[in-house]
Amino acid sequence: MAMNLSLPINKTTKLLLPPCSLLHGGRSRRNAMRVCASFDPLRSRIFPRDASSSSIGKQPVGIEPRARFSASRTQTVKVRQLRRPLADYMSLPASQYSVLDAERIERVDDNTFRCYVYRFKFFAFEVCPVLLVRVEEEPKGCCIRLLSCKLEGSPFVVAQNEKFSASMVNKISCSTSNGNSSVEQLKSETTIEVVIEIPFAFRAIPEELIESTGNRVLEQLLGIMLPRFMAQLEKDYKAWASGDASRQPLGTGEM
Repeated sequence: MAMNLSLPINKTTKLLLPPCSLLHGGRSRRNAMRVCASFDPLRSRIFPRDASSSSIGKQPVGIEPRARFSASRTQTVKVRQLRRPLADYMSLPASQYSVLDAERIERVDDNTFRCYVYRFKFFAFEVCPVLLVRVEEEPKGCCIRLLSCKLEGSPFVVAQNEKFSASMVNKISCSTSNGNSSVEQLKSETTIEVVIEIPFAFRAIPEELIESTGNRVLEQLLGIMLPRFMAQLEKDYKAWASGDASRQPLGTGEM
């Protein structure tokens, strides 16, 4: 078995207040005190006394607007059985996995791997995600779950690391293809979701456009990475089935 590699914005209106003593004209003292009590001098905003009854847009006051990206893909490949069965290969413990591509994947411990995803562009920014994933062994394969994700790139990109969350699950399994015991089917089912605080520089862009762009980027990444991963997996199986116990990575880091 082997290891997978695998943002209309609502603007909050700010209201600047004069000193409370100037509010007494035309108001009762009680009303003036009520206005003063709702004034936050540090942020120069008036917050509604009952946020649930006010309508100020989709984003609650004090919470930055966020965008959600998601993508999923299923990739399959038919594999001809060799001297050693594919099921045995898929049952290998994670400690015996090949990392497939030493240029992009490194082992942290028996079940944990660090993956350097290909660089891609999001609007004008180049981003390189670094994933930390854990492998959970299953009867006919494994499940790979994202533990953490760090963004590398420009200072602007790196600054987003505290402003997003991500999840990923990749289930890898094998099954007999159409009742033919000599041909097996390898399957990878992957789902990715990212939630990010929309950077200030992007808030003039409609939220729907940011989200649709993010979705397309994730879909394109899966469309490139999964076929390549499955081809590497098949190649690694053939090496293992022929008696090669070295578990040497076969990839070269190329796209």
